[in-house]
Amino acid sequence: MSRNLAMVPYSAPAQTRAVLWGWGANHRVECLVEAPETPDQVARRLDRNGSIARGLGRSYGDAATNARRQVLAMTKLDRYLGFDPEEGLLECEAGVSLARIIDDFTPRGWFPMITPGTKFVTVGGCIANDVHGKAHHAQGAFSTCVESMTLLLASGEIVEVSRTRRPELFWACFGGMGLLGVVLTARIRLRRIETTYFTQRSIVVRDLDELLEAFEKHDDLPYSVAWIDSLAKGARLGRGVLQVGDHARTADLPKRFVAEPLRISGPPKVHVPFELPEWTLNRWSIAALNVVIEKAQTRPGNVKHYEQFFYPLDAIGEWYRGYGRRGFTQYQFVIPLRDGRERLRPLLETIASSDQLPFLNVLKKLGAQSPGHLSFPFEGYTFAIDFPIRDGLRPLLARLDAMVIECGGRIYLGKDSFVEPASLRAMYPRLDEWLAIKAEVDPQNVFTSDLGRRVGLVPA
Repeated sequence: MSRNLAMVPYSAPAQTRAVLWGWGANHRVECLVEAPETPDQVARRLDRNGSIARGLGRSYGDAATNARRQVLAMTKLDRYLGFDPEEGLLECEAGVSLARIIDDFTPRGWFPMITPGTKFVTVGGCIANDVHGKAHHAQGAFSTCVESMTLLLASGEIVEVSRTRRPELFWACFGGMGLLGVVLTARIRLRRIETTYFTQRSIVVRDLDELLEAFEKHDDLPYSVAWIDSLAKGARLGRGVLQVGDHARTADLPKRFVAEPLRISGPPKVHVPFELPEWTLNRWSIAALNVVIEKAQTRPGNVKHYEQFFYPLDAIGEWYRGYGRRGFTQYQFVIPLRDGRERLRPLLETIASSDQLPFLNVLKKLGAQSPGHLSFPFEGYTFAIDFPIRDGLRPLLARLDAMVIECGGRIYLGKDSFVEPASLRAMYPRLDEWLAIKAEVDPQNVFTSDLGRRVGLVPA
């Protein structure tokens, strides 16, 4: 299926100038914002001098900002187009969020098949980042649940792509950061569930060796994630809590949950009202917060609601403000399983011994790589950690990039704010294949972003 809107008369729309930023709030720029309401409006209002689609702005860096150029705010394209209850196959516009899918379909016994650590993301954003979650080692990334999508190309043509229809373009969109075209609609599979609860177990570990052994011991469970004490060093390096779990069936529920097995949650009840002073986050406050986090991770109870199990930070609105005016970056890397234990240790030691303030970190085990050219996950260990923006951070991240490259690993563009083009090229061996597809479908680089220019995916 394709339609061509290239011959539709184009007149420059009235655009709104607005300062935008990613979730890390470390890169704030004025952009020209359009908010189309239909796929045809997206095509007609596309500014061919440079444009990028934006969902709910949950990429951490500059993936969905476009200084002095157009940003297409896609959240008004949020309609359902069809649902097959036999197959659990949902067709929807790209601006639909996982939060809305949960609200509308969970009471009917369906849940997103793949979800990251926040539900406040759009389907289009999930595709652009090929998001993953606690179950990648067992279930893969978001690309595993997408059957097909419609894509607006720079030519004005709207094409349908899938595993069998233009498969190279289909796969290049996953991790392609929105730089090949605008995802307009998608057909995704949902997961049948009996309850919105999860059985969970918390395993306290004393060091990195115990942690990785615990991952292997509980590898049969689909969901796993570990919190690590970011300040622990030496023999205590890697101490923390591994949480493992699975979907709870009705028979697993305590009596107090049985009456409402498909309960959904409401919006955040707590909000960070303003950007906190930078001095509030220091080694003493982080140490205290680590104690709170550890107690929360080991709280009694082996059945958790999806909100606690998947989305603990969603309970706090605008939590990024806690890092102050300069914001933060989340540094996430993956390194291969082979020799992972020996290679992970110096990376964690470098982070823990730096003069920066590492905070809110998680370690996960990833499974097989998807066919996506720039999809981040591959079989290995992934570690993600927040750094408040402070003097001296950039050299540390460059040093970590070099260590990750030496390990045969890569960083996640959906979280990145600092990686250099040469480092990106060393991390992603299929980059040239992706660039060839980009040159074919968007030779004039209509689709561009601050991230794309910074890392060399499009000309600066």
